[in-house]
Order: sequence, then structure tokens, then C-alpha cells
Amino acid sequence: MDLSLYITAFVTLFVVIDPVGLAPIFIALTPKMNATERGRIGLRAVVISAILLTLFGLTGKAILSGIGISLPAFRIAGGILLFLTALDMLFERRTERREGQNIDDQPENDPSVFPLSTPLLAGPGSLATMILLVGQETGVLHVVMVHLVMLAVLAIALALFHLATPLARALGRTGTMVVTRLLGMLLAALSIQFVIDGLQGTGLF
Repeated sequence: MDLSLYITAFVTLFVVIDPVGLAPIFIALTPKMNATERGRIGLRAVVISAILLTLFGLTGKAILSGIGISLPAFRIAGGILLFLTALDMLFERRTERREGQNIDDQPENDPSVFPLSTPLLAGPGSLATMILLVGQETGVLHVVMVHLVMLAVLAIALALFHLATPLARALGRTGTMVVTRLLGMLLAALSIQFVIDGLQGTGLF
């Protein structure tokens, strides 16, 4: 078992889901809630996201085959999508878009399904990433390991939700932007690697 493959999978999912960047958003989406209520909302959002990501990880490849899309083609498309996400992070557009959501329009008592679970935790980028990661190798063990990595990232997100208030206060807006840009650089490199792998899989190179 190549542990470096799963370390890369962890880093990719961590950067795409961006639990650190979601912590301040979580606070904004749960105003006037105590720690118990925030914990319940965070747990529900993580559980729903885990179900969605698992479904895409297990059935995504079959869906692609059913509609005639090859895995190398999806790798290239997924890499481009992740690269666009990285550009958003590098130029702060992702943060601005999240902060620009009209929080007042969200259900005051339960934002766990929308927008926390989807599109913030289980968004297009993370769903596509699950399909890409599962498709890198064959075998049940690989599928199980990728899903364990995904659950580990969601567990970190849940822990940060519980620590959201002190974390946001410690990082501040500047700290959050710095972390987001660093993760954006890492994601850009990983996305290019997905494109390279996809091109190699087509047999053109």
C-alpha cells in the first residue's frame, strides 16, 4: 500500500473542503447560538456531507461509465475545476463569495443542509475529487482508504466547527486570508498533477 497516495488524497480533500476557511463562515451562519446548538448543527452538516461524498465515491465511476465519459477525461476536467477553485482562493474570490452570501436569507435554526453541507462541505469540487481519488487505483482496500481519508478531513472540519469562535478570533481576517492563499497554491499544483495524470491516461503521451 502506497501511503504517499493517501497523504496526497488527504491534502487534496483538505484543501478543497478548506475546514479552516469554513470556520468563520460557520460562525456567521449560526448567530446567537450556544455551543450545544452549534455542535448539533455542525455534526448534522458533517454527517450529510459524508453520505453525499461516499455516494459519489462509490457510484461516481459507474455513473461516468454509464454516460460514456472516460476516467482520464474526468481527471482532466476535474483538474481544471480544481485549478479554477485554486485561482479563486489565491485571488480571494472564494472568500468574498462565501462572505457575500445573504446569511439573513438562510434558515436561522438549521443551516446544516444548505449551505453548510452543500455546497460548502460537499460541493462540486469535493464531489469531483472523490471520484478522481477513488479512480486512481483498483481494489476494495483503496476505496476504503480513500473514504477513511475523507472521513478524517470531515472530522477535522467538525473539530474546527467546535473551535470556530476562538479560532476565528485568533486568526482574524488577515490570518484566514493567508491560510487560504497558501492552500490555494497547494491546490493549484495538485490540480495540474490531475491534468497530467489524465493526459497520460489517454495514451497521448
